[in-house]
Amino acid sequence: MKLGHIAAACLSFALGASAFAQAPTVLKIGYATSKESHYGVGSTVFCDEIEKGTQGRYKCQHFANSALGGEREQIEAIQLGTQDLVNTSTGPVGNFVPEVKIVDIPFLFRDYDHARKVMDGPIGQDILTKFPSKGIIALAWTENGFRHMTNSKRDIVKPTDAAGLKMRTMENKVHMDGYRTFGILPTPMAFPELFGALQQGTVDGQENPIPVILASKFSQVQKHLSLTGHVYSPALLLLSPKVWNKLSDADKKVFTEAAKKAAVAQRKKVNDDENNGIAQLEKDGMKVTRTVDGAAFREALKPAYVSYAKEFGADNIKKITDVK
Repeated sequence: MKLGHIAAACLSFALGASAFAQAPTVLKIGYATSKESHYGVGSTVFCDEIEKGTQGRYKCQHFANSALGGEREQIEAIQLGTQDLVNTSTGPVGNFVPEVKIVDIPFLFRDYDHARKVMDGPIGQDILTKFPSKGIIALAWTENGFRHMTNSKRDIVKPTDAAGLKMRTMENKVHMDGYRTFGILPTPMAFPELFGALQQGTVDGQENPIPVILASKFSQVQKHLSLTGHVYSPALLLLSPKVWNKLSDADKKVFTEAAKKAAVAQRKKVNDDENNGIAQLEKDGMKVTRTVDGAAFREALKPAYVSYAKEFGADNIKKITDVK
């Protein structure tokens, strides 16, 4: 081979090798709702930020609409390292990290301002430190929103109106214990199965934040929406330790900062959906009960609060309610 040919061959090999070395790492991110939903918005901002912050060395592939399974399966996949990222409600997370369960207590948070202050403050940030020992990296609290009840039977103004309804719930004991005090028959079910179950009448209703009710088109299979706001549902951006442990300190900072920006974007989308979505659901044919007897719901919850105080410590619950 002539010298020129050898040089050309070496150059093309070197170029090929450098292109190979620069091939981006593609991370799989999953969530339960559509790419246009609050989960999709938060996840997109996160992915855009890490791509920018690592000069394209990391990119994401989105798996919306539970394409990788229900939230519980996705969290398990994060632990196993077969999935890289999940943007999940806290519903199933307490099964992995018990300290999270306290934030699922009904009527614990007064409003969005209170909830976000708790999650971003020392209480919420301390809970995030409990994840690594369970084989999960929690990058940030994102948001799902205040949960409201929908059903196909009747308006819900007070707990007795909800009594006897078969209501799909998450696989979450804290929620289920609370709902039983309202006389609801809680029926745990993975989210991907929910639309079909409502359509077939297997369950009478479900409870979720407005952004989820909108994104999932539940107005097609549910007649009544009651703005009960009975549980604040935070969400979490979780990463597999398999990915985290390979990151340089500089990249870890990029991922953490990207997660914070994702949380801001996701919360903004929740706000926008809350502000505009209720009118949209009415337009779609839902009957909305805006004024709910919150005092009656809180009164009904008293027996559940006795057991919550035993499980989580009355002082810990008070620390959350005292945040101003």
